[in-house]
Amino acid sequence: MIVVTGATGNVGRTLVRTLRTLTEDQVPVTAVARHIGEAQVPPGARAVAADLAEPDGLRGAFEGAEALFLLVAGERPYDILDVAKSAGVRKVVLLSSQGAGTRPEAYAHPHQFEAAVRESGLDWTILRSGGLDSNAFAWAESIRAGRTAAAPFGDVGLPFVDPDDVAAVAAAVLLTDASTHTGATYTLTGPTPTTPRARAAAIGTALGEPVTFVEQTRAEAHELMARFMPLPVVEGTLALLGEPTEEEQRVSPDVERVLGRAPGAFAGWAERNVVAFR
Repeated sequence: MIVVTGATGNVGRTLVRTLRTLTEDQVPVTAVARHIGEAQVPPGARAVAADLAEPDGLRGAFEGAEALFLLVAGERPYDILDVAKSAGVRKVVLLSSQGAGTRPEAYAHPHQFEAAVRESGLDWTILRSGGLDSNAFAWAESIRAGRTAAAPFGDVGLPFVDPDDVAAVAAAVLLTDASTHTGATYTLTGPTPTTPRARAAAIGTALGEPVTFVEQTRAEAHELMARFMPLPVVEGTLALLGEPTEEEQRVSPDVERVLGRAPGAFAGWAERNVVAFR
């Protein structure tokens, strides 16, 4: 059995569906999220409502599992992994952030999860995701209402990655013999850096109508982000978005290394998800 945490998110939802398809229903899959029901998972998958912030409540979800896809959530990664080991889990695939490697002081939370995974005694693989194409869903309301999209640093490019590619890599790692990927840390990016202005334009192309890009000041973006993110993460994220390092702007070969194909472009993601912006 494979357990997928964060199963209602942009990566987890696709991962559950992908695992069921690739294994032709031969591998049981348990989908875990705080609020989840059977209607939210594909036929044959088991839905379990549980919270990574409360590791003791995960025992029923993990029991009998051999592999775990772990989201960075909650504050007790060591306890989560102890529960996983006692339930029989032998392999863990952690979805972390590129910032855990490039800016560990700002991304302390994923950095802590990575340390816990490495020290767990389990077979482990870490996936450091770059910015997700699905972050553009934050524009959905303003694009639907007035065909506008606002963001800071409109002309700074980063190689954002399609969450479906992240899910595909996770599925490949979970379903492959442990020795192939054990101890690996993969950085997952898209095929080329794109700017916020270009991403807004790509959504406009998918809609068949222009989307006007509105550039926020750093202060405006800081004020908005601080409403739902810890201040160190806000500062780290703005630094990454506005003054990325050479490493953060570099396209990684790891998606193609694992999947044998190039990662998808943002335009393709926009076309598949255009209904959210209509």
